[in-house]
Amino acid sequence: MNRNPLVRFTKLLLDFMFYSGIIICITVPIIFKYVGGFYRIFHTFYLPFCIIFMTAGVFAIVILKELRNMFKTVINENPFVFENAKSLKVMGICAFAISAIMTIRLIFVITPAALVLIIVFLIAGLFSLVLSQVFDQAVTYKQENDLTI
Repeated sequence: MNRNPLVRFTKLLLDFMFYSGIIICITVPIIFKYVGGFYRIFHTFYLPFCIIFMTAGVFAIVILKELRNMFKTVINENPFVFENAKSLKVMGICAFAISAIMTIRLIFVITPAALVLIIVFLIAGLFSLVLSQVFDQAVTYKQENDLTI
């Protein structure tokens, strides 16, 4: 197991984000009900916002789950496996889904933050899909190299 403090910190951070993300996603209706008392937009579009943000939250949790799975291979010092290529592909699809969900949110209210989220998740989705192909080729080369030794 990797004892690097940066690796351990990152593992703890991923675990925290994963579990707290689940809690936040489950409590979105309660949070939005409370926040609706302060921000009219959350009161006006309560149900659509709950659906939009909970759905986006589920995709974000899937991304974190895949990152945690990939991180296990880093800890075990064997990151070049086909499962990581698959995880990157799933993360890319989830990032595109979040981008699409945030685009739907624009029907209700257009904000600079929503536009930034759309662009960030589009770019993240593209990078994840490209990296999945890179990882797939790296694993193939690694396996071929292991067979020649």
